[in-house]
Amino acid sequence: MRRRTFIALVGGAAVAWPLAARAQQGERMRRIGVLIGATADDPDAQVRYAAFLQGLQQLGWTDGRNVQIDIRWAGGSAGDIHRHAAELVALARDVILSGGSSSAGSLLRATRTVPIVFAFVADPVGAGFVDSLARPGGNATGFMQFEYSLSGKWLELLKEIAPAVTRAAVVRDSAITAGIGQFAVIQSVAPSLGVEVSSINVRDAPEIERAVAAFARSALASEASGQRGNSKVRAPDTRPEPGSSARAPNGGLIVAGSALTGVHRDLIIALAARHKLPAVYTGRLYVTGGGLISYGADFIDQYRRAAAYVDRILKGEKPADLPVQAPTKYEMVINLKTAKALGLAVPPALLARADEVIE
Repeated sequence: MRRRTFIALVGGAAVAWPLAARAQQGERMRRIGVLIGATADDPDAQVRYAAFLQGLQQLGWTDGRNVQIDIRWAGGSAGDIHRHAAELVALARDVILSGGSSSAGSLLRATRTVPIVFAFVADPVGAGFVDSLARPGGNATGFMQFEYSLSGKWLELLKEIAPAVTRAAVVRDSAITAGIGQFAVIQSVAPSLGVEVSSINVRDAPEIERAVAAFARSALASEASGQRGNSKVRAPDTRPEPGSSARAPNGGLIVAGSALTGVHRDLIIALAARHKLPAVYTGRLYVTGGGLISYGADFIDQYRRAAAYVDRILKGEKPADLPVQAPTKYEMVINLKTAKALGLAVPPALLARADEVIE
C-alpha cells in the first residue's frame, strides 16, 4: 500500500541518526519489546512500525546502539498473541509497545509491572487496561484508536454513499470488548437511519465467507420480497453479471476495527466485491486494496506519537502518570472505481469531505 511512504519514513529516520550518535557514550543498553497483532509481511503494519522507529531515532534511541528492540508479529492469532506476550515479559523489557486491543490485553494478563504503551486501542477504560483516560493508574497507557461514538459515523457514511441500504452486517471480533462496543453503538443509531443491523464474527476465513454469503442471500431475498409487496414499484434487474453475484441494493457491510479484520482484510474486500455489497472500513489500506470507503484515525501518527511515550518511560516517567491520548488526525478515503462497479454515484458533498479519492 505505502511502499513510497515506507521508504520516506526510513529515509527520514536516517536523518535522525546523527542526533542519536551525539547521545551519551557508555550509557546502558535499554530493552524495548514490540507486540503487533498483524503478519510480518503486512505492508501497512510495516509502515507503522517504521514510523515508531523513526520517532525513537529522532529522540536519540537507536536499535543496536543504546536500545535493543525485540519484535513479535502475531498475525491476529489469539494463541500466538498470548505466547508472544509471555515471551516479551519473560525477557525483562524496560517497556513494551503494543499494537491493538488483543495485544494489550494479553500483555496485561502477563504482567502488571512491566510498562506498556499501546497504540489504537478502542476502549482502554472499558477493557480494564487503565483506570481512566486522564490518570491510567497502572502499568499501561497509550493512544486510543477512536471513541465508540465514531462507530455510528460508519453507518451514517454507508447510508450517505448507498442511500438504498436498509440492512447492514457488522463484521467484528466479538471476543474483544471493542467488537462488542462498536456493534452496540451501531445498533443504537440504526433505528434513526432506518437500518436493520446484524453481526458477522471473524473467527476464521471459512466462517467469514459463509456468513457474508448468507447475509447477501438474505438481503437479496428481502429486496425481492419488498418489491413483490409493492406492485407500484418496478423491481430492479438483479441478474448477476458473469462470474459475480446479484446485487441486493438494500444490503451493506461495516467492517469494525480489530486485529482479525485486518488479518482477513483481503478476503473481506473480495467478498464485498463478489456479493456487490457497499462496505465501510476503518482504515485507508482497505480502500487502496479495493474497498469502497474508509474513515478512521491515522495509525501511522499514533505509532510516531507512541515513540515519545516510550522515550519518557525510558527516562523515568511512569505509565500511571501519562494520560491516554485520543487521535489527533482522522482521514476519509473513497474508491471511485469500486463505487462505479457497485453502480453507486458518490454524492459531491461526500467527495468534497474526502482526504483522498482513488480514481
